[in-house]
Order: sequence, then structure tokens, then C-alpha cells
Amino acid sequence: MSRNSDRPLSPHLQVWRWGPGMTVSILHRITGSGLAVVGLAVLTWWLWAIAAGGDAYATFTTHATRWYGLVVLIGLTWAFWQHLLSGIRHLVMDIGAGFELKTNRFFAVLTIVGGLFLTALTVFLILGVNQ
Repeated sequence: MSRNSDRPLSPHLQVWRWGPGMTVSILHRITGSGLAVVGLAVLTWWLWAIAAGGDAYATFTTHATRWYGLVVLIGLTWAFWQHLLSGIRHLVMDIGAGFELKTNRFFAVLTIVGGLFLTALTVFLILGVNQ
């Protein structure tokens, strides 16, 4: 079987210019996986600690309030908001809206900025309530 050199090849990642739409799409996959794996592990540990009693819950709280626990919890908060906003963006696109280049780019950037803003707002409100 001979190969026709005039036949177009599938585009590779090196052909595409990086853009906000690609970033949001990749982040949607990463945050979904992170929420499923890390988020489920933390939720399971928290529920187990509640069921196991005061000492187990104190251990969970100790780890959750240390710097590495806060990094994980803030990261999960960002992943939640980013994934939610990206899902809403995809839902809008599924109904046929937002495919124009400028509109698509605007909402992709808005998704990233919105995820960061809502994460900061959530952390601010939680820290404000606890003080």
C-alpha cells in the first residue's frame, strides 16, 4: 500500500496556537480528575473522622489546618469553582451559543478569572467567619 504525500495529516498540538479555550478545556479535565480522586479521598477521610469519634476528628482537623492541608483544601475549592464554571460554559456551547471567536475567548478568560475570584471569595468568607 503506497502512501499519498498529498493527503493531509491530522493536525498535531504543535500546529495549534495556544489559547484560552484550550486552557479551559484542559483545566476542566484536570479539575474533574482532581475532584474525583483527591476530593473524594478528603471527603471520605472527613466522613470517617466524624464517624470514628473526637480523637479521629481532631487528627483530621490538625492536618486540615496545617499549611499543607490548607493548600489541598484551597486547591480543591479552586478546582470546584473552575470545574463548575467550565461546565456552565460547555453547557452554553452545547446549546449552540458562544462559538464566535471573540465570544468564546471572552468566556474562556472569564471562566478562569471567575474561578480564581470565587476561590478567593470563598476563602475570605470562611476565614472571616472563623475569626
